[in-house]
Amino acid sequence: MPEMRFSESVSARLDDGVLVVAIDNPPVNALSAHVRSGLIAALDHATVAAEIAGLVISGAGRTFIGGADIKEFGQPMVEPTLPQVIDRIESFEKPIICAVNGAALGGGCEVALACHGRIAGETASFGLPEVKLGIVPGAGGTQRLPRLIGPIAAIDLIGTGRAVKAGEAVALGLVDVAAADPLAAAIAAVRENARRPLRRTGSIEMPAADAAAVSAAEAKVLARSRGQLAPAEAVRLVKSANQLDLEQGLAEERATFLRLRDSEESAALRHVFLAERAAGKVEKLAGVSPRRIESVGIVGTGLMGSGIAVSALTSGYRVIALEQTQEAATAGRGRIAGILDKAVQSRRLTTEAREACLARLDTTAEAKNLAAADLVVEAVFDDISVKTELFRRLDGIVAPGAILATNTSYLDPDAIAAATADPSRVVGLHFFSPANVMRLVEVVDCAKTAPDVLASALAFVKRLGKLPIVCGVTEGFVGNRIFSAYRREAEFMLQDGALPHEIDAALEAYGFPMGIFAVNDMAGLEIAWARRKRLAATRDPAERYVEIADRLCEAGRLGRKTGHGWYAYPDGERTIDPAVTAAIEAARAAKNIEPRTFTAEEIIDRLLKAMVDEGAALLAEGIAARPGDIDLVMINGYGFPAHKGGPMFAAEHNR
Repeated sequence: MPEMRFSESVSARLDDGVLVVAIDNPPVNALSAHVRSGLIAALDHATVAAEIAGLVISGAGRTFIGGADIKEFGQPMVEPTLPQVIDRIESFEKPIICAVNGAALGGGCEVALACHGRIAGETASFGLPEVKLGIVPGAGGTQRLPRLIGPIAAIDLIGTGRAVKAGEAVALGLVDVAAADPLAAAIAAVRENARRPLRRTGSIEMPAADAAAVSAAEAKVLARSRGQLAPAEAVRLVKSANQLDLEQGLAEERATFLRLRDSEESAALRHVFLAERAAGKVEKLAGVSPRRIESVGIVGTGLMGSGIAVSALTSGYRVIALEQTQEAATAGRGRIAGILDKAVQSRRLTTEAREACLARLDTTAEAKNLAAADLVVEAVFDDISVKTELFRRLDGIVAPGAILATNTSYLDPDAIAAATADPSRVVGLHFFSPANVMRLVEVVDCAKTAPDVLASALAFVKRLGKLPIVCGVTEGFVGNRIFSAYRREAEFMLQDGALPHEIDAALEAYGFPMGIFAVNDMAGLEIAWARRKRLAATRDPAERYVEIADRLCEAGRLGRKTGHGWYAYPDGERTIDPAVTAAIEAARAAKNIEPRTFTAEEIIDRLLKAMVDEGAALLAEGIAARPGDIDLVMINGYGFPAHKGGPMFAAEHNR
């Protein structure tokens, strides 16, 4: 029988009495209006066609349904709405089984929940990530999922927005079975269910759950939310599924969804989502193909180098890690293995995957081994002479087509590139520590970086599962340059009357996981101190300068590692240190500054203005391409609260 078409994105074929419906709305099969109308048309056809025993819903390509069409947010609703489609699926008189070949996210997961059976392919994943957009599921997710898997697991999945793979989905009861060929298994399941009473998710009785365990799951979600509205509302709705019937629960869920959809928080998180989609798109790279990278060299296996190595290994690359001595190379292998061991312990990696990673790892003291690398990333001490000398050596070792990447935080990568015979193959890859955890990588487009080298660096970072932000060359690139301005303003307020714990408290109340002085202590005060000493000779003597941090460093107060920094850390706990307060007061007195008080609002306003002013300068200089890129750097590298949208968005929207 020829293909039947129900809309521009929904078609079907008849397979011996089973209508196999396919959604083809690239790139992620989003539930656009034409998808929804096509599904309703397919159901209408199956209703009147006596030869159809049931339906299979599948997604074309590598995705089942990636969720709602975000372009429709803020637009007038077009019927059929997603809740109408889902209600029709669940109440349908013939069996409907979904064959989930890839991601079933958001509305896609809600479609799957409404089906009478769910078959997962080996690459399938399921999730309700709406809280990441400042909203809650709006088509039954908070009411149907707890009926399938219980309220505790549902609070975890919906409250955090995390996705689960096929194996965990089966174990939870979200999926009936995983199959190598989910489409064939779903067709067979339709034929089996045609002779049985249909299992409608909304009619399942809520599983019993221990009240204390539910409260613990709720507390865990709320502790991570840091002031966001959506996670708390999601938890409330899941708990309501035990108190309301399905119709009442769906009505409450929909009302909450619509209210949150129009909130400032959701607008900010949608901005972040769209900014991520735009990140890494470089106009001059249109049509440029990246080079093939399969083997990655890493010079240095300290904290940064080991983290980069783990990221590359777990992404399938072969890694050649170079150290100065064989003893250091052996120790480096141990560090890398230790990080992999922790990943196994936390179940982020299987034992088999760990062994495969170590089999692809070569730690060596022989620089000549880097000749096999397609890309070499240096992760050595951040000193210009050390890095330039290394790149001169690499010139005579690596293959002519190999790419050289510097991981410098503050140094000039153009100067490093100039030390090589071919600066066109040099690019900056500024990872954030710990590199195996932190998602952000600033990809630095140097003055002579070849387009295919830049494209290759972007492809490499994306394969690592990280977020690449392209920027130009400047002191500190995007993130550290803004962070320096932000820190400088915080230190001005210290000198003018605020105290470290007051500034940190204001930032944490705003949504930062840690205040700036606590962050400095965690990173180590000597890093910024070394930079200040390096720049001292060129500093404008008329420019305001605060010496308080220098005095702390001179006293050996370098942060958590020494037990003292901006705070004291007896027994590892952060406490206010009277010695720091005295040092601040002495610095004020030396400059005849009469201290004044600062409100939390004034603290945030001044710090936000410092970030935004520096961000505007980066845009004007062409270092950053878009305001959204700046927001992503500050969110993913420096803890700016995502639900505020980043500093550029927050300032534009008076947040």
